[in-house]
Amino acid sequence: MFAHVPLSPSLPWVALVLGLATTVWLTRNYFHNGLNKYPGARLASLTDWWRFYVVWTRKAHFRYLDLHNQYGDVVRLGPNALSFSNPRAIKEIYSMSKKLTKSDFYPVQMQVSRGEVLQSLFGTQDEEYHGRLRRFVSNAFSMSSIVRYEPRVNETAKLFIDKTEELFATTGKRCDMKLWLQFFAFDVITEVTYSRRVGFVDRVEDVDGIVEWLDKIFQYMAPVGQMPFIDKLLVKNPVLKWLSKHGYIDNSSGTARFSKARMSERLQEIADRRAAGVDEVYQRNDILTMFLESKDKDKTGFFDDRLILTMTTSIALAGSDTTAISLCATLYHLLRNPRCYGKLMKELSDAIESGLIADTEILSWADSQKLPYLDACIKETFRIHPAISLNLERVTPPEGMYIDGRFIPGGTIVSCNPWVVHRRKEVFGEDVEVYRPERWLVDPTSLSDLERLNEMKATMLHFGGGSRTCLGKHIAILEMYKLIPSLLRKFDLRLTTDEEWDLENLWFVKPRKFELDIQLRNK
Repeated sequence: MFAHVPLSPSLPWVALVLGLATTVWLTRNYFHNGLNKYPGARLASLTDWWRFYVVWTRKAHFRYLDLHNQYGDVVRLGPNALSFSNPRAIKEIYSMSKKLTKSDFYPVQMQVSRGEVLQSLFGTQDEEYHGRLRRFVSNAFSMSSIVRYEPRVNETAKLFIDKTEELFATTGKRCDMKLWLQFFAFDVITEVTYSRRVGFVDRVEDVDGIVEWLDKIFQYMAPVGQMPFIDKLLVKNPVLKWLSKHGYIDNSSGTARFSKARMSERLQEIADRRAAGVDEVYQRNDILTMFLESKDKDKTGFFDDRLILTMTTSIALAGSDTTAISLCATLYHLLRNPRCYGKLMKELSDAIESGLIADTEILSWADSQKLPYLDACIKETFRIHPAISLNLERVTPPEGMYIDGRFIPGGTIVSCNPWVVHRRKEVFGEDVEVYRPERWLVDPTSLSDLERLNEMKATMLHFGGGSRTCLGKHIAILEMYKLIPSLLRKFDLRLTTDEEWDLENLWFVKPRKFELDIQLRNK
């Protein structure tokens, strides 16, 4: 028989105190800054664990869209977080005035190298630092500079086309286009940055497991970004950073290690050329060269090797996923809409037959700009499937501000979601769930058409907004406008199923699976 052990008389009091404390905490969250007047999921008003869970399910973009369809223009996503869907809010939240700062979501995205957090353009919350760093690097990402890199894009695109023919078109083997296009996009971004591909397309494999690592890091950053204190306990733990800084462990990210190796190679190459008495030490036409030239011109010492490593790491981290997703989405929606596919193919054929564009294997950037329906198809892809699919958070200034006609107290997290605002019917039409490139084609002599076009452009958030607009957007655009028509001219592409693809939200919305049957076209 077991002896009866009486409960400690203090236990009920402990339970009571904990219960009261929890009740007070939840009540305080619910009424925080008067945000209880805004509708949303009930749990969202009580704790950020709701947001964490929603993002953890990898379907947050659909959930947020449903909430806005149910409750209207403003939805409460957390005790201190509001989501806006009215296009007016875009201009106010992402204004160039920089009144609002980035939330704690963003430092979670910053990588670590030898115990040091790399304060990137994307992740930093310091607006002064952001503006200063952007001035040093923006020239490398201007459209005029990007076009200078076009021969490097051509080289990788030609290899990609040849490998596609060899591996799939002549063998009948199905193509995992989701992975194959990520190989292409990552090789392009590293070729443009370092004058050297990683070799994903060359070797037809995930070199050093980098793509697999990227998937894992985004699986981490998306939910943890909803409750950033978790990141300080796990990845950016002060103890781990100290151990890494002093060489006991290495908590550097995969992209940081890759970028650091490429930069070391380049610095050694430059040192060797200087030692040999060569006058021109910068011979490569790439982004890293432009960064190093900017460092030489900087008399303040601000733009040093550490910041160059930060920039190149950020490029490697974000430069492949978003582009690969947009390439996949363009092909998917064209193949799901034979009318659009046929119309684009006719535009390409007519342009070549008339001599409007050159009959080359890889379309030039200049020729791609002569194809209005191609432009409309890509713009419609950005609208219906923006790669960025979590809310782009900002924090209101201490004095508070008006957003969409509502006064929002200081310190409140406010945001818009590209997946939501790109489906505003009063901007894009009643058929917002339909892939219809024609919505982007306007009569240039019609003032109303031009106003409608400008309103649509102003509502697009696929590259972010305001002073924090993605610097690498021109590289992505260059890749898409060149590769899509080049692929379609060379191959007949077919979906392997009639079912809609299954999308998952890992910060970026990507398909779980996207397989194609590929054959050479009969010209």
